[in-house]
Amino acid sequence: MKILIVSDTHRKDESLHKIIAETESLDMLIHLGDSEGSEDKIAGWIPAGCELQMVLGNNDFFSDLDREREVVIGKYRVLLTHGHYYNVSLGVERLEQEAADRGLDIAMYGHTHRPFYEVHNGITILNPGSLSYPRQEGRKPSYMIMEIDEQGEAHFTLKFLEK
Repeated sequence: MKILIVSDTHRKDESLHKIIAETESLDMLIHLGDSEGSEDKIAGWIPAGCELQMVLGNNDFFSDLDREREVVIGKYRVLLTHGHYYNVSLGVERLEQEAADRGLDIAMYGHTHRPFYEVHNGITILNPGSLSYPRQEGRKPSYMIMEIDEQGEAHFTLKFLEK
């Protein structure tokens, strides 16, 4: 199973469109907020049979997307959130605690425009960064691929686009 994880595209969707078109065997696309009205356009780009999960970001003013979602991916229970309600700009502690309180395995967030991947007390916490306005050192647009292998184990790859 192959999952594309993105966030913070802010209506600058060309890179996302290209990645979707070039990614073979895509089973799910997760957008962690701040699509800013591109939801229908993105839904039209995904291949048949690909599941789309999107959540509300702090700049999705007129959207009816959910503030956050809990989904199951393989054997993993996953929290999808933009992260601003958990003050992720200051750290992931509140998000980690929320995931632990709910008995979740993975917490995915956006908002900071910086890629992040760590395992805290058995909970995988990740942020794919931003495809449109990266803020980490070097400022390369980024996204993640999650793959579930034949044994059901998750593997994550952080990918960067050249400017």
